Amino acid sequence: MPKVISHLWFAEKAREAVAHYVSLIPNSKVIRTSGVPAETPSGPPGSVTIIEFTLGDQHFTALEAGPLDPFNHSFSIQVLCDTQEEIDRIWDGLLADGGATEQCGWLRDRWGLCWQIVPRVLIEMVDDPDRAAAKRATEAMLGMIKLDIAGLERAFSASPT
Repeated sequence: MPKVISHLWFAEKAREAVAHYVSLIPNSKVIRTSGVPAETPSGPPGSVTIIEFTLGDQHFTALEAGPLDPFNHSFSIQVLCDTQEEIDRIWDGLLADGGATEQCGWLRDRWGLCWQIVPRVLIEMVDDPDRAAAKRATEAMLGMIKLDIAGLERAFSASPT
């Protein structure tokens, strides 16, 4: 088990959320689900659920313990994708049944968790030594909702005018 694990506090439906996330992200799995056997500020024994899981190679713990603080943009999960098909599949899956789109490849799923679905090639474009090309790709990204690899590549490769 790694020493650093991201922790997600769900008011409710953590099992449903985790099962959905694991179904969308390759190489993901639920490791363990358990209930807290003692009374807690959230309720009686068994009312708090802890789920250990991985998304890709990243470890997470989900806690279902009633309302506390809602998810916000201070924490998001970024998924790097190699193809537009992968972007589309994960994007559509996370938006299913009540998610909301945001600018620049961000979305909020139906549980309120924020995600960034990013083509891996965008990172390379933004870091490219050709700063004018990097700027064009960045400006194209800023005008998008779901990121489009072909559109980013067109902007990156465009001849300066």
